[in-house]
Amino acid sequence: MDAPRSGPAPLIRCEALAKRYEVGGGTVHALRELTLSVDPGEFVAVMGPSGSGKSTFMNLVGCLDRPSSGRYWLGGEAVDAMDRDQLAAIRNRRIGFVFQQFNLLPRTTAVDNVELPLLYSGVPRAQRRERALKRLSQVGLAERVDHHPAQLSGGQQQRVAIARALVNDPALILADEPTGALDSRTSVEVMALLQSLNREGITIVLVTHEPDVAAFATRIIAFRDGRVVRDTPNEANDAARALRELEVGSD
Repeated sequence: MDAPRSGPAPLIRCEALAKRYEVGGGTVHALRELTLSVDPGEFVAVMGPSGSGKSTFMNLVGCLDRPSSGRYWLGGEAVDAMDRDQLAAIRNRRIGFVFQQFNLLPRTTAVDNVELPLLYSGVPRAQRRERALKRLSQVGLAERVDHHPAQLSGGQQQRVAIARALVNDPALILADEPTGALDSRTSVEVMALLQSLNREGITIVLVTHEPDVAAFATRIIAFRDGRVVRDTPNEANDAARALRELEVGSD
């Protein structure tokens, strides 16, 4: 059965999505009957305390895990019934991941790190290099393509990770605490970059504990005990204020 549609199709659609774990003879409900959608071009921040279900939600949306029950469509494709190989294929084709700890190969240059998803996709070498260089230039690292992670600052390493997430031209970027390992100033720079990418049409869903990071999103979803307790537009959007504070600190 296909997802019902009214108007433009959402990029993410979840219906009664649930995830349960059997632990010590009992059942832990990590996610409870979640129904929501994310439209193409949205910038969504997912917030909540530890154990609230936000990481489980990201794992399911990122096709890293399967739900216990419920339905999930990504770009109109029913993901919940896919096998492991199909999940791997849709991850590589539609999703870019950005993690807190960057997850770069330490003995590999920036450009080679960015090329990795294309290598797994079987893209020819010349095309891999061209696309990786383009994405590194887009994130402001055109002069650092041959540097190894140890030769880059934390912010630069996260930019490499963002370039890697972009190199397959994904419809969706999932960012899990992307500023968690960065100082305040660098965090604002990375969030400004993600905001710029969103303005170019890329859908972004990020998990964060930080209200200042969530301020860059256009929609904030709050989780508690496996349920959504708040889902509102971020009309106040304090990103401009954060950028002004960065500029003041640079004087």
